[in-house]
Amino acid sequence: MEAHDVMTPEVICVGPDMPVTDVAKLMVQNRISAVPVLKDGKLVGIVSEGDLFRRAELGTERRRSHWLEMFASGTALALEYVKSRGQSVGDVMTRDVVTVTPATSLREVAHILETRHIKRVPVLEGERLVGIVSRVNLIQALAMQSVASSGNEPVNDRKIRTALFEEMARHKWAFAPTSANVTVEDGVVYLWGSVLTEAQREAMIVAARGIQGVKRVEDRMMEVPVYPLV
Repeated sequence: MEAHDVMTPEVICVGPDMPVTDVAKLMVQNRISAVPVLKDGKLVGIVSEGDLFRRAELGTERRRSHWLEMFASGTALALEYVKSRGQSVGDVMTRDVVTVTPATSLREVAHILETRHIKRVPVLEGERLVGIVSRVNLIQALAMQSVASSGNEPVNDRKIRTALFEEMARHKWAFAPTSANVTVEDGVVYLWGSVLTEAQREAMIVAARGIQGVKRVEDRMMEVPVYPLV
């Protein structure tokens, strides 16, 4: 399997000028742990939970003893200061972003996530962001026992997945692929992630069953309560 077989194709993105508080709210509202940063349509960084939890407002900024601070470089201390007090996405984002292409094998994606100690990797087609692959996506693929050779799965599986995403895009009730995911193995559609209501769950199942070539639909979705932001 390859990155485009499991990636989340619709990705919530932000610009470098967005306030830090706004991107935090966006991540909470959409139940996501990171957002790519685009400028003029090009990927310039990514903001994750790790970029936001060391904040002066929360009293969680890194504090070193005077002795240890003597050995820290000025550059490191300056970067930590910006990370904890920067007010815009551009201040706190991680700029050195590792990416893959849609044709990158899952084996290589897993290697990148493991060796780089990251939880997700953006998928670029040329300079265009077309999706994101997270550890969750790989676990979903593993749950289907589909981590075999990337050249052996039926091409129809990819067509089914694409057709279902197109059907979802036509309806207001459908969850966005940013909050859930669809994987297909030998004509069996697996629906993952969270839904807000049982009606939404039923509609998703019906939509999947209606795609030509689908043999069966496996419902792995969970209904998650929505808590108002205070």
